[in-house]
Order: sequence, then C-alpha cells, then structure tokens
Amino acid sequence: MKSIISTENAPSAIGTYSQAVKVKNTVYLSGQIPLVPATMEVVEGGFAEQANQVFKNLSAVCEAAGGDINDMVKVNIFLTDLSNFATVNDVMSQYFSEPYPARAAIEISKLPKDVAIEIDGVMELPNVN
Repeated sequence: MKSIISTENAPSAIGTYSQAVKVKNTVYLSGQIPLVPATMEVVEGGFAEQANQVFKNLSAVCEAAGGDINDMVKVNIFLTDLSNFATVNDVMSQYFSEPYPARAAIEISKLPKDVAIEIDGVMELPNVN
C-alpha cells in the first residue's frame, strides 16, 4: 500500500506527480528545485542559495513523511553546470551528517524554470509501524 506525502512547507507539485510516495518504510522523494514554498518563485541569489533552498525543500518533505533528511539513503543531484559540484558538497555538509547517503551527480542541459539544480532521492524510515 502506498501513501502520498504532501506538505505546504515545500513547493507544491507543478505537474502530474506527488511530492513523495511512501511504501512501507521507504519514501520516494520527487525532484525538488529551488522554489520558495510561500511564493512558488525561484529563490533569489546565486547557486549556493539555490542549493540551500533545494535542501530545505527536501528536509520539509522528509519531515512530512515522518523522517529526517539524514534518513535519506540515496540522492540524485542534477546540475546544469558540473563546476558547481564543490558548492553542492559544501551545502550538503550543512544538512547531512555521516554516514552520508549514496549519491549521483549528473550534468544536464536544462531544468524546470531554468534553475541550476534539482535533487530527488529515496529515504528509509526507521521503526515505522
């Protein structure tokens, strides 16, 4: 049985998808881009601000699912410029503690709303009844 996860503390879906779907103890998080939930506009600033907003959005969805961002076991990072990879590492270290999740980082040509970063992932919830 699957449960749909939704929170006002992360951007609402802008397409035919859910913020996250929970099946037993596993939560599949849809990609988050750097939208500010209250305005649904891209956060102001440069790449670091965009990356921070994405991790804030992921954290909100994780909490809505009954977990924490540190319960994520896999993240997929999509970047329009792989030269921002060091900044992703710096920002990610502010949100995750060891042991870190498995990760992929992929450069792609374009993302929704012309943002520079999108991240999705999988979270494993501990002790869910």
